[in-house]
Amino acid sequence: MRSSGFRRTWTTAAIAAAFALTAAACGTSSTDEGGGSDPGSDAGKPLDKKAKVTISIDCMPTKTKDDELKGWNRDIKAFKKLYPNVTIKGKATDPCLEPPRFTAMLKAKSQPDVFYAYFTDRQQILDNDAAQDITPYVNNKTVPALGDISGNVLNDLKSDDKLYGLPREHYSMGLLVNRKLFKKAGLDPDKPPTTWEEVRSASKKIAGLGGGVNGFGIYSATNQGGWHFTASVYSRGGSVVTPDGKKAAFNDDTGKAVLQQLKDMRFKDESMGKTQLLKWGDLQKQMVSDKLGMFLAAPDDLNMMAQQLDAEYSRFGMGPIPGQKYTLTGGDAYYVKKGISPEKTKAAIAWLNFRFLSQGKGRFDWPKIKTDGLPVGLPQPDFWTGETRKKDDAAREKDATVPVENFQAFRDNPVPGKTEPAKAQEVYKILDVAMSTVLTNKNADVDKLLDTAEQQVNQVLANG
Repeated sequence: MRSSGFRRTWTTAAIAAAFALTAAACGTSSTDEGGGSDPGSDAGKPLDKKAKVTISIDCMPTKTKDDELKGWNRDIKAFKKLYPNVTIKGKATDPCLEPPRFTAMLKAKSQPDVFYAYFTDRQQILDNDAAQDITPYVNNKTVPALGDISGNVLNDLKSDDKLYGLPREHYSMGLLVNRKLFKKAGLDPDKPPTTWEEVRSASKKIAGLGGGVNGFGIYSATNQGGWHFTASVYSRGGSVVTPDGKKAAFNDDTGKAVLQQLKDMRFKDESMGKTQLLKWGDLQKQMVSDKLGMFLAAPDDLNMMAQQLDAEYSRFGMGPIPGQKYTLTGGDAYYVKKGISPEKTKAAIAWLNFRFLSQGKGRFDWPKIKTDGLPVGLPQPDFWTGETRKKDDAAREKDATVPVENFQAFRDNPVPGKTEPAKAQEVYKILDVAMSTVLTNKNADVDKLLDTAEQQVNQVLANG
């Protein structure tokens, strides 16, 4: 799950004919390169620059996202110089992924050659036998920066040690703060709370400013309450489901601590406000209107606040998630359709490497992204390690259009990542009830809420 649906997307749509792209809907692409997916002995070799091949791909920038479309067009042009005989056919989808449409596409085998998905869609993709094992095609020659992609990120795209996708974006959650309210309350916005006890204390101080200001906010509706519950449990070192994904694991002291603190902050401290059942967009609006001090978020929440709510990036900051045991992480990726030819697969890897996985190029060409009018300097996407990470951080800071110092606490204190639980959306829907109840009923029984949720989640997980 992600913020804007919970993701805003960097891509989706029609590309100029001059760059050989079409906004027509794409299913299985042309078969001019032959069928079959046997990789052959030369699978690990880069695509021949003389190869003539056509691949289809979804999730490209729409015409309504002019700034993003400029970058995509520019990258297509640069890619065509390297591979003049590769044609990319684009499919317009906005948003990039809608669960019902995505599921129907997989079942009908109508996905394009290169298709977009969230990390949490991996099992559904594999259950539908929809993606190709790209392990033979991916190495440090076809993806030179492969060794500097976090193992945690790549593991989210693997099954039985086989790689099925390549990352496009990666996020981790932290604590987003309103710098103005922190200062007014006598708090240091450059040092956000790092423990849940500090969160409670800071929330009381901020709420004490009066005027309808709340110290801390959290989601409790439309599955997002379960999502924030999960992030809170992870941050304390707990789990929501067992490692094998077969049973609930949140009905323990950690889960109780999450709900009890929220209940106490809401009714004893009165630092969270009377309006609850909040969902995506509500907390961001409160933050922009200077009515909220802090909430759990990923860096791309700031883009929504700036681009849709006309807020200045300088008004906000971010620190690591309180507790810092684990942070909820996720992201999105591209998969390669099972059954396409080896040459198509190589072309797909070459394009994904150029656009999304090369420091200083495509998605990481910060000077050109700055020219396009898009923000530079936010700590996302976040999947690099090693020398690539160092170079990318330096490049972002050099061309930053946002105050990177406001997010230094988040960058300087990385927290180990933990992905969303099995059957996340069904689990979150159940946990919404516990979250909404403790925030709206001062007599809520935390133990009973967790007992009921545990029984319901176990039933969901038992149903496969």
